[in-house]
Amino acid sequence: MHDPFPIPPSAWLSKAVQPFADRVGFTTLPLHIHEVVVAFIGYYFINIVLSPWISNLLVPDKYNKLSRERKINWDVHVVSLCQSTLVNALALWVMWADEDRKNMDWQQRIWGYTGAAGMVQGLATGYFLWDLVVTLQNVRVFGLGMLAHAVSALIVFSFGFRPFVNFYGCTFILYELSSPFLNFHWFFDKMDMTGSRAQLYNGIMLLFTFFSCRLVWGTYQTVRVYQDIWAAIHHQPAGTGIHMDALNNSTTAARDAAAGKSAAPIHGDIMRFAGEEYVPLWLAFTYLGSNIVLNTLNFYWFGKMIETVRKRFQPPKEERRKQKATAAMATGANGRVTIELDETEVRRRKVAEALEEPLGAAI
Repeated sequence: MHDPFPIPPSAWLSKAVQPFADRVGFTTLPLHIHEVVVAFIGYYFINIVLSPWISNLLVPDKYNKLSRERKINWDVHVVSLCQSTLVNALALWVMWADEDRKNMDWQQRIWGYTGAAGMVQGLATGYFLWDLVVTLQNVRVFGLGMLAHAVSALIVFSFGFRPFVNFYGCTFILYELSSPFLNFHWFFDKMDMTGSRAQLYNGIMLLFTFFSCRLVWGTYQTVRVYQDIWAAIHHQPAGTGIHMDALNNSTTAARDAAAGKSAAPIHGDIMRFAGEEYVPLWLAFTYLGSNIVLNTLNFYWFGKMIETVRKRFQPPKEERRKQKATAAMATGANGRVTIELDETEVRRRKVAEALEEPLGAAI
């Protein structure tokens, strides 16, 4: 499937990036550089212009009261919401519509290329490039964990331009399916809706999508890409030898074999950038290492998310201790006042209140 938004190889932008692409081995980058640049500029525009304008228009009281650091965080969440919605829709569409991608074998998943998957990769690379720039500018706000995520994600998606595991670009970008719910959860806190029913339902969807997309789906696809890369490392390129039977026949296959190409018909349109079908160890370890960083962060963040969501709907410890027992005052026969504690009554009252009142107490 071709790129829905192609750029002619003769375009000035492709020509400008060609020397860099040749130097680093990003063969297909000139075909998608326009999508990288458009995504980077577009997200930067949303960050510094569109988000502040819309926020001042819709919620001026909330936005203008934020500190500088919180405004930066707010604008970044707006960009993340826009990006995750767009790229998820495009990735799901490509996975559904790209028949070439659906029918790939392991070799094509490693060295193959389709223009539609390259488009998703270009847009994702533009976003992660913006993410890296913003994180570097505000590392004290976002922390080293987000910096590691930005670097790893940019490396993983940039390698697709070799092309290398171009197939898995759409697969791993589906990590972002949980991002809209994560951003809404953050906005609920800033809009004084902490502990509301809306945040509760959104929190349930956040945990469900994060667990299913990043931990279950992501771990399964990580195992698959490890298997494919392992097979590629031990793969003997068909072009290293000449098929003698093909040489005995005056056919196109024979001429291809004599020219050093495989006699097998695997070098079609999908494999036109495959080259030697060789994976250097540095590339395999760099890609897999970056993937391990991303997956480790996913498991770490999932634990933090469970803790954060639970805190939104659970009273603090001091309040729980105060609510543990109820006091009943009574006067004895000797005139002394006594206080009796009835924990059962407290439990009954709390259950009744939970059924009648909205869920969650704000921290």
